[in-house]
Amino acid sequence: MIYSLSGKLTAKSGQFAVVDAAGLGLKIFTNARNLGKLPPLGGEVKFFCHLHMREDGLELYGFLDEVELGFFELLISVSGVGPKSALSVLEIAEIKNLSAAIKENRPDLLTRASGIGRKTAERIILDLKSKVQAKESGAVVQKMESDSDLVETLVSLGYKRDVAKAALSKVGEKVVGLEARLKEALSILGGK
Repeated sequence: MIYSLSGKLTAKSGQFAVVDAAGLGLKIFTNARNLGKLPPLGGEVKFFCHLHMREDGLELYGFLDEVELGFFELLISVSGVGPKSALSVLEIAEIKNLSAAIKENRPDLLTRASGIGRKTAERIILDLKSKVQAKESGAVVQKMESDSDLVETLVSLGYKRDVAKAALSKVGEKVVGLEARLKEALSILGGK
């Protein structure tokens, strides 16, 4: 089984990266959050991997840290959640925020992921509630709701969703309040 791999980043697209490991180009599916953290093409990269076997072939899913890999494997252990849906869930928020949403029994926050309906979100919560840990989950969930509203506001102002999420992720944790976080995000977007 492949647990991790290192090599030179040779390509990346919206859903995967290609890593040259000892002359072998490996296609690694990952999410946009991880793709945004990768070095420029030609740079060295390390992925922690999950090898998924399908009837028609093998797929490699990669993450930049072991914690994210572990959470991905928890998600795909839930009936009805495949690797692509699990990647989509990991796209909507950081792991601590997803854990808080699960602990606080908030399927509405999980349904923001592409391919995750209400029943699947409820199944994720039921299966994983005892397996995840979240500190101050109520406050974290409240921040998630606020940030989701901010992303929607930025989208309505004409920014692309992924650009809005990236800008919001750069807003410091110390900046609190809807207006202050929006102002900071707009400042970040204006500085590009």
